[in-house]
Amino acid sequence: RKRDYEGFLCSLLLPAESRTSAFALRAFNMYPFQIKDSVTQKTTGLMRMQFWREAVENIYCDNPPHQPVATELWRAVKRHNLTKMWFMKIIDEREKNLDDKAYRNIQELETYAENTQSALLYLTLEMLGVRNIHADHAASHIGKAQGIVTCLRATPYHSTRKKVFLPMDICMLHGVSQEDFIRGKQDKNVRDVIYDIASQAHTHLEHARSFSKKVPVKAYPAFFCTVALDDYLCQMRKVDFNIFHPSLQKKSTLLPLHLYIRSWKKNY
Repeated sequence: RKRDYEGFLCSLLLPAESRTSAFALRAFNMYPFQIKDSVTQKTTGLMRMQFWREAVENIYCDNPPHQPVATELWRAVKRHNLTKMWFMKIIDEREKNLDDKAYRNIQELETYAENTQSALLYLTLEMLGVRNIHADHAASHIGKAQGIVTCLRATPYHSTRKKVFLPMDICMLHGVSQEDFIRGKQDKNVRDVIYDIASQAHTHLEHARSFSKKVPVKAYPAFFCTVALDDYLCQMRKVDFNIFHPSLQKKSTLLPLHLYIRSWKKNY
């Protein structure tokens, strides 16, 4: 609830038998996710990643460490027969990301998103008892959209710490330097960079929805995170892709209502 408010709200809409497991999964995800911003030395980050790698190994050997999230995760793994590979992909990809380098191109960002956000969705589908190629295809696109939006949303925060992770190829295409973002510039070419990246997220959402009729209805609750993505992209259009606009930093008060409506309409 505190660290992943949107994920928490989406988990509330899952069937009762999957909800506790989803909370455990979201809590687990926050540990590798936060390591990068909570350590000053890469070595410390690598040690913490190793703890979680070993924790997952031990969970699958029925010997979880005495740590609350690990214990709940072990229960979730037993209850839903979750695939170990997705947990390892999340940890491995977060570890690679400790280097603090900008993505060279949008494909690099999408690979990162696929191995973190999409992997989370694959595990959520398993919790819902859904093993379906069309649902996996939708999860892949939605995860990529979520990874791109997360990168955009974090840009003002990272800029204050003199870091920029936006894809370099798109920045170069518009003649924008990392310094422009660090200084918080709002010129047209800076907004064009944001527009291009946001458009890629929108394209992934459209792809995911293009085959929604082939996705089992049982899988839909895993994909309600699209509500928050739509909301952010819509807000961004309203401020003409000014990534530093104060309105983009506020928590959406209508998100719970929009989520409820989407779950009632049974679509993603």
